[in-house]
Amino acid sequence: MIRHQSASASASASASASASASRRFRSKVTLIPVVALIFFSVSGGAYGLEPLTSTSGPGMAMILILVTPLIYALPVALFTAELGTALPTEGGGYHWVQRAFGDFWGFQEGMLWIFTAFVDMALYPLLFADYLGQLWHPAAQGATVIASVGSIHIDLHWMLAVSCFIIPLTALNVVGAKWVGDSSVLFAVIALLPFVLLAAFGLPQLFSHHVNPVAPLTTPHTSALAAFGAGLWIVMWNYCGFDSVGAIAEEIERPQRVIPRALAVSLIVIVAAYVFPMLAAMAAGGWSSWDAGSFTDIARTIGGPWLAWAITAGAIVGAVGLFGSLLMSNSRIPFAMAEDAWLPRSISRLSPRFGTPTLAIVGCAVIYSLFSFSTFANLVVIDVFLTNCTILLELAALFALRRKEPDLPRPYRIPGGTGVLVLMAIPLVAVCAFAVWAQVNDSGTISITYSFGAVGLSVLLYLVARLWRRRTVGAIHGAELVATRSVTRTMNRPGD
Repeated sequence: MIRHQSASASASASASASASASRRFRSKVTLIPVVALIFFSVSGGAYGLEPLTSTSGPGMAMILILVTPLIYALPVALFTAELGTALPTEGGGYHWVQRAFGDFWGFQEGMLWIFTAFVDMALYPLLFADYLGQLWHPAAQGATVIASVGSIHIDLHWMLAVSCFIIPLTALNVVGAKWVGDSSVLFAVIALLPFVLLAAFGLPQLFSHHVNPVAPLTTPHTSALAAFGAGLWIVMWNYCGFDSVGAIAEEIERPQRVIPRALAVSLIVIVAAYVFPMLAAMAAGGWSSWDAGSFTDIARTIGGPWLAWAITAGAIVGAVGLFGSLLMSNSRIPFAMAEDAWLPRSISRLSPRFGTPTLAIVGCAVIYSLFSFSTFANLVVIDVFLTNCTILLELAALFALRRKEPDLPRPYRIPGGTGVLVLMAIPLVAVCAFAVWAQVNDSGTISITYSFGAVGLSVLLYLVARLWRRRTVGAIHGAELVATRSVTRTMNRPGD
């Protein structure tokens, strides 16, 4: 009977498999492309922040944009820098949690990350198609229905998202990390340029029109606490994803040096990319009716039709960059889990030509295209909840590894001792808990049911996967034993 592996043995096997895989990753990314990849893994620009003012008010919107990175994004970036440089293995958070707590919790981290990706990655084809629909009306959602299957309508909106968005970016990912990283630099410049122009035209108008961009503090008849809670999940969605870089650590050139630097630079760029466009947008007025996609109308008011077209084009390119970078990092989680035999081994195979996990990439892309039938609002709320679950597991792994493996080499170490880690963790845990409370109040029971249902499903899948894994690992060990005995018999033949 095959004895169940201990957590340390499992972690050692994972590290060995990752080291072996690393030698096969021929395509590597350097500092600037990694900054661009993090930028798109987290942001892609201020698109999607428009509902923040109509939900929480101008003043509270700016407070959320400035405070959330300090209590949410910065802690995640810090522990990603420490864990990502101490354990620079493909799969990132999955391996961190597995090494800290063993197979069960490592599996939960990996599966919840995969579930989050199913939801999160479906957003960007929708964003792409939504903005394309603004330029060409037949591409708008529901405008041109091709076929219907029950309550699901296959329209031109979805077909364009798949054929002009998902398929080309999947092909780019299959070619290699360097292609994705280099293209992300170009996409980042194109996505940010319209917002630079918006800020250049809009900020002077604040002074000439005597507009206070942070007044009023909240929407009418809304308390500060309610306004903070209502807008929190919007801002959290726009600041989550800094830990994604850990999932591609073996495809980064000198990850111990590059990861901390790239995280620091990208955090500054992302905060600036939110603050200045949102301030400039207040010059257009009408903030109480802003919704997703309103930056196009804001730009038209501030700079004219040409700026509106530039913002729309930037949104399309931003969605492209978001999907391309996140597909690379998200596909490495099932790849790493397949290497550990939690998923079919075929998912961990690398392309002989490109050295990329082709089946993992293509399989993820197919599932994302199916999830893109859902609505944007429902997806965002579920996304934030599941993301926070994985973040809290990674935070716990940081504490556990500090205690269990104090001598583990840490090229980057968060300054200070345990007290500093606790001070960093308290607001992060508090804001995650507050987001759940706000989600229940604002979104009702449907989204929270789906969210907790995903957690429960992950636990059930572990029980099934553990039985399947024992048989798979047993069969592999048996084949290896037969091969070893065959070699031994050959070497011990008389006359040798």
